[in-house]
Amino acid sequence: MPVLFPPQPTVPRACWDGKITPGPPGIYPYEPETEPAPQNSDETLYCEAEASVGVDKDKAARESSETDLEIEDTEKFFTTGQRELYLEACKLMGVVPVSYFLRNMEESYMNLNHHGLGPNGTKAIAIALVSNTSVVTLELADNGLMEEGLLSLVEMLQENYYLQGMNVSDNDLGLKGARIISEFLQRNISSLWNLQLSGNNFRDESAELLCQALSANYQIKTLDLSHNQFSDKGGEYVGQMLALNIGLQSLDLSWNHFHVRGAVALCNGLRVNTTLQKLDLSMNGFGNEGATALGEVLRLNNSLVYLDVSCNDITNDGVSKISKGLEVNESLKVLKLFLNPMSMDGAVSLILSLKRNPKSKMEEIDIANVLVSEQFLKILDGVCAIHPQLDVLYKSVQGFSAKKALLQWTNPMKLIQSYADQQKITVLDFFKSLNPKGTMTMPVGDFRKAMIQQDKVPVNLHQVRELIKKLDDKTGMVNFSLLNTAKP
Repeated sequence: MPVLFPPQPTVPRACWDGKITPGPPGIYPYEPETEPAPQNSDETLYCEAEASVGVDKDKAARESSETDLEIEDTEKFFTTGQRELYLEACKLMGVVPVSYFLRNMEESYMNLNHHGLGPNGTKAIAIALVSNTSVVTLELADNGLMEEGLLSLVEMLQENYYLQGMNVSDNDLGLKGARIISEFLQRNISSLWNLQLSGNNFRDESAELLCQALSANYQIKTLDLSHNQFSDKGGEYVGQMLALNIGLQSLDLSWNHFHVRGAVALCNGLRVNTTLQKLDLSMNGFGNEGATALGEVLRLNNSLVYLDVSCNDITNDGVSKISKGLEVNESLKVLKLFLNPMSMDGAVSLILSLKRNPKSKMEEIDIANVLVSEQFLKILDGVCAIHPQLDVLYKSVQGFSAKKALLQWTNPMKLIQSYADQQKITVLDFFKSLNPKGTMTMPVGDFRKAMIQQDKVPVNLHQVRELIKKLDDKTGMVNFSLLNTAKP
C-alpha cells in the first residue's frame, strides 16, 4: 500500500507576524512550479514543506478569489497554517475547496455529507485533518470516496489521535473498501471508536473480512453495518466475531438479509458475548426459529440492554420463546417487536413473563402495531405495580369508550400545575422532588417509576408518557430544564 503521509515533513504554523514556522511532525503540500500531472491511485502523494517559508497574504487572497469561497476573516476561525494547508492540498489535487470545511475547522463536529467530494476532494480533506486537533466527529456519507479516498482517510487516522467518530456510509465501498477498512481495524492504532458503514454494498465476502478484523479489535465501540447485503453466511461470520470481540457496545445490523440459519449462528455468538449492550436486528427475517434462538440469548446474556427485532416475521409462537428468556433476564431495558405478525395473545405472554421476573429491568416494550383489550390493560396495571418503570407501546384498545379515552388524555402538566399552585411551589420544584439527587436530569426509567409511585398527582401511564415526550432530551434522560419550552 502506498504511503500517503510520510512522517518526516513538518506542518507549518502561523505566527502572529503572519510568517510560517515549523510545527509538530505532519505534512504540508508544496506549491509546484507547474501544474501537477494527474495522479492515479497507485502513485504516492508526497507533501513537503521547508522549515522557514514566508507566506504572502496577498497571494493567499488571490488563491481564495480563484475559488467559490466567501471567507471574510479566516484567521478568526483557524490559523493561517491550517487554512493554507487545505488550500494547497486542494490545488495539488485539482479540486475546489469546500467553504464549509474552511469555516468549521475549529468545530468538533464536521458534517460533509452529500458534498460530492470524490476521491481527490477526500484526499485534500484528509491532508488537512492530519494535524487537526478540533474535529472529533467527521461525516462523509454519500461522497463517492472510492478506494483512493478511503485509503487517504485510513492513512490520516493513523496520524490523527483526536478523531473519534467517522461516517462513510452510502459510498458503495464494496469488497475493496471492506479490505482497506479491515486492514486498518486489525492494527488497533487509532482513537476512532464510532464507525458508520451503512449502505456500502457489503456482501458476505466483505462480512468475512470485517469480522476477522473485529474479532481482535478492541477500539471500535459503536458500529453501523445496516442497509448492506449480508445473508446467512454473513450471519455466521458475525456470530463468530461476537463470540470473540471484547470491545463492541453497539451494533446495527438492520436492513440486511439474515434468515433462520444466519439468525441462529448470530445468536450463538451473542450467548457468550459480554460487552454488547445495544443490538438492532430490525428488518431482517429471523422468523420463529430465530426468535427461539433469541429467547435462549436472553436467558444467558446479561449485557444486552437494548434489542430491536422489529419486522422479523415473528408470530405469537416466536414471541412466547422470547418471553421464556425474559422470565430470567436481568439486563434488558428496551425490547422492540414492532411490525411483527403477533396478536394480543403474544402481548399478554410478554408482560406476564415480566410479572414472573421480579429482577427484570425492562422499561419499554414496543408492540405498537398490536390492538389490545381492556383486559390486557388490567393485566398490565398488575405488572406495573411490580415494575413501575415499565411502559408498553401498543396500537389502541378495543371497545374503549370516548369518555374513558378523554380521562386518559387529561393534560398531566395542568394537573401538576394545579398541585403546585395549591402547595405554593413551582412545577420545577415538584419534578426535582422526584429525583433523589435533586438534579435537573434523571434516567427515563427512574422518572417513569417515580411518577407512577408518587401519590401527590394521580397520573396514568399515558399521561406519564406525554410528560416524557416533553422532557426527553433524546439521550435516555429527562431534562427538567425543558419545562421552559413545554407548552400546556
